[in-house]
Amino acid sequence: MRVAIAGAGAVGRSIARELIQNGHEVLLIDKNPDSIRPERVPDAEWLLADSCELSSLEEARMDRCDVVIAATGDDKVNLVTSLLAKTEFGVPRTVGRVNHPNNEWLFTEAWGVDVNVSTPRIMSALVEEAVTVGDLVRLFTFRQGNANLVEMTLPSDSPYVGKPSGLIPLPDNCALVTILRDGQVYVPDAEQPVESGDELLFVVPAEGEDALERLLAPSTHGG
Repeated sequence: MRVAIAGAGAVGRSIARELIQNGHEVLLIDKNPDSIRPERVPDAEWLLADSCELSSLEEARMDRCDVVIAATGDDKVNLVTSLLAKTEFGVPRTVGRVNHPNNEWLFTEAWGVDVNVSTPRIMSALVEEAVTVGDLVRLFTFRQGNANLVEMTLPSDSPYVGKPSGLIPLPDNCALVTILRDGQVYVPDAEQPVESGDELLFVVPAEGEDALERLLAPSTHGG
């Protein structure tokens, strides 16, 4: 998979290293000459260019990219980059970094953003996730599918502790995707039991979150 990353700062470089390690082809783009440091990610391609300019994206062969990640520290740049990638070059998947929470509402399909990643939201969610048991914590929003990635640490008094995950009557269009337990990741199947203290990750529509929370932790949420 070919991935272009706009923004070669610490965030962009970190994403690039991870993608390269996973076998992907990565192009890093930045308009600041001081940010062009090929020695920091030697296996990536590098381009000194402004990702908000069509000519730069043409030079980057954006039409050949499977994914574009707009990861600069400027929300305006990230929006414009995503919009141009989607509308002018037909990039199948765009990911936009949100630096300021007040701008999150802009990062939608209307601006060419398939997935937005709000660093402040993720950090606050991780703090909540670390201290709450029995509460549903929203980690991530999939704009295109109108669904969220949510997490719950299963409380000891949940009626489903010790029962196979296949017996949990999940709300419509809700899926259990991962069980985290004792530092291990378990891919759930119908026979996999859930235990007290498990971190359960679900993909669920926003309108199903309350029902899921009441289902798994009724004593906490008035069920």
